[in-house]
Amino acid sequence: MPEMNNHLIPETLTIKEALSIIDEQGLIANVLFVVNQEQKLVGALTDGDIRRGLLKGIGINETVDQVMMTDFKYLQQDNITPQVLEYFRKEGIFFVPVVDSNFALIEILNLYKYKFTLPVDVVLMAGGKGQRLLPLTQNTPKPLLKIGEKPIIEHNVDRLAAHGVCNIYLSINYLGDQLVNHFGDGASRELSIRYIREEKPLGTIGSVKLVEDFENDVILIMNSDLLTTIDFYEFYTEFKGQDADMAIAATSYHVDIPYAVMEVDGDNTTVRSLKEKPRYTYYSSAGIYLMKRSMVAHIPDSFFDVTDLIETLIGMKKKVISFPILGYWLDIGKHEDYRKAQEDIKHLKL
Repeated sequence: MPEMNNHLIPETLTIKEALSIIDEQGLIANVLFVVNQEQKLVGALTDGDIRRGLLKGIGINETVDQVMMTDFKYLQQDNITPQVLEYFRKEGIFFVPVVDSNFALIEILNLYKYKFTLPVDVVLMAGGKGQRLLPLTQNTPKPLLKIGEKPIIEHNVDRLAAHGVCNIYLSINYLGDQLVNHFGDGASRELSIRYIREEKPLGTIGSVKLVEDFENDVILIMNSDLLTTIDFYEFYTEFKGQDADMAIAATSYHVDIPYAVMEVDGDNTTVRSLKEKPRYTYYSSAGIYLMKRSMVAHIPDSFFDVTDLIETLIGMKKKVISFPILGYWLDIGKHEDYRKAQEDIKHLKL
């Protein structure tokens, strides 16, 4: 691990030797982490620590344990979240050691480069016939229709991969072999892509029940024919922060009434208020969901829509939350949506 090699020193190293290493690193890094003989993290060292030690009369040939900081920032390996990484960046801390429960050093994160890896398995729903897009979908499954230079589904797969997602399942049916041929096992993309084949229609979430080997405790389920800039990090952080059982990404719709609207009593005669040309905002499911793996147990072995699951969980008093998408979102269901996507992709940063 390059970051480990560049920033790791033993506690027996002299101050002079450590200062030479820091000088080679330059101003961007400017930090070393100190381990003992058992490779346990015991301290952090900067040129400032060395300077303060020398001013106190500590000799340059003394060992670094004489001047290192023993009160320093670090991360436990099971506590790496987008929120805590953002905290370190705001504090100006860009090199962070990661330790296990015994304080053995595992790795050193370079936050100039590091991206949080979403600990989720993904199921992309890609089995629909896309009938409203005929004749475009006569011989091509809708997820493989191109938006710009690549298929719709590939925009989503690439964005998920950029967020560190490794395990992706494609739920396929109509012309599904074309999707298998397009992605294969995902190895060329450094992904693991597997396929869920529906022998019969199972609704908008029923096929998730067919997966027996989810690796993570959280599952992201997403329609594959969406074009969106949703922030998956924020979505996941909100889901975990609220300890939700399921989170529904939501898109807003505004309805403008061109007339003044009266609010009347039950007798329809007494006017209580009058609003001039009001706007009403409604939220709809955006076809993107996060849920705990344990929620799969509530999906039966039969046709089942995601709305059925949501109603089931609400009836069981499970915690179901919404997450508003503040960025771009488009469901490519009709020809006008497809045309709009072709124009919008020219200006989107996916």
